[in-house]
Amino acid sequence: MSHFTGKELEFIKGQRLGRLATVSPDGKPQNAPVGFRYNPDLDTIDIGGRAMSKSKKFRNILKNPYVAFVIDEVLPPWKPRGVEIRGTAQGIDVGGKVIFGDSYTGDDAIIRIIAEQIIGWGIDNPDAYQPNNRKVT
Repeated sequence: MSHFTGKELEFIKGQRLGRLATVSPDGKPQNAPVGFRYNPDLDTIDIGGRAMSKSKKFRNILKNPYVAFVIDEVLPPWKPRGVEIRGTAQGIDVGGKVIFGDSYTGDDAIIRIIAEQIIGWGIDNPDAYQPNNRKVT
């Protein structure tokens, strides 16, 4: 059973790019656009990319696992919708090629996000901005 609603999962699976916010060792935020996939077996968000294991975001989560991840878009004329996932992240050295498929050119390391809080907006009803904020752990 997923912590995400059916409509949130449909939205997430239809997107390819999100923004990952991590915390650097000096306590400053860092935000980066990243490619991702929803992992239905673990109910997690898995993030991959070029030189992931050498990236600032990967090093950041090894020191401080708390992250926020946003997937959003704006439908015309002005209907914002999205999902923010707050939780903890793990740096995993292998798995990228399996998760992202044969055409994946990034390194094999991934970042895996385990949701603790999910905030969705404009997903259930795009005509009404109704944030859905819930703790999941």
